[in-house]
Amino acid sequence: MPKKQLFILIVALTALIVLTQSVFIVPQTEQALVLQFGDPVAHYKTPGLKFKLPFVQDAMFFDKRILDVYTPPEEVILADQKRLVVDTFARYRISHMLQFYKSLETEDQANTRLDNIINSNLRNVLGDVPLADVLSAKRDALMAQMKKQVGATVANYGIEIVDIRIVEANLPAQTSEAIYKRMIAERQRQAAQFRAEGQEQAQEIKAKADKQRTILLADAERQAQVLRGAGDAAATQIYAAAYDRDPSFYAFYRTMQAYRHSLTGKGTTLVLSPDSAFLRYFKSESGKK
Repeated sequence: MPKKQLFILIVALTALIVLTQSVFIVPQTEQALVLQFGDPVAHYKTPGLKFKLPFVQDAMFFDKRILDVYTPPEEVILADQKRLVVDTFARYRISHMLQFYKSLETEDQANTRLDNIINSNLRNVLGDVPLADVLSAKRDALMAQMKKQVGATVANYGIEIVDIRIVEANLPAQTSEAIYKRMIAERQRQAAQFRAEGQEQAQEIKAKADKQRTILLADAERQAQVLRGAGDAAATQIYAAAYDRDPSFYAFYRTMQAYRHSLTGKGTTLVLSPDSAFLRYFKSESGKK
């Protein structure tokens, strides 16, 4: 290759490298800061093609959109000495790029600083309120107070706080376990109380039933005795009428009844004198004198 063509090629490559080092594009969603040996010399918020000095200047980009930062769960002591494990998140925007770079430089450092500031303000705000306020509609007012305090703190960092919210608010594990055990003990106590009350009611019902049974049996026995008495009286009248009509037949009938009740079962033995009146109907007519 001739020297002239080689020279032109080298110049073209050098010009291309210089051009690529001199031009950069700012996207729609970002803003750029031009640094010269680490010092900011220009900043661009509008999108488009921008220029800088090659090799001595660099472009650093920052997001113009709303950014999120999630803080790790933090245990907080409330005004009523209750403990909560609170998980929060914040949304922020880089409002002043130059100030942001001078104080925080990168988004990672900004997230770390915001994490510390949010947790500190979280302890201050929730430390003055009871548990009921955190779990009620008053939480929105608490979040507005936190947003105001955090926003005032990070305003010097070129950050605008858009929103702060509590994602979760749970009791610590040991507290939850203690509450769970108390709930079990309370349910067991209630179950024992219900069983005792049930046994007491069962005994009362059984006592009432036994009392009614005794009354019914006594009443039935009384009625039976009245009926037996009436039957015995009627039988006595019948017997008396029969005796008056035919005394000899009545005497015979009563003697037969006595035989039936006395001479029952096998091996029954009666020891009587031969001339006993009880055996008079066993004597044959031929035996009479």
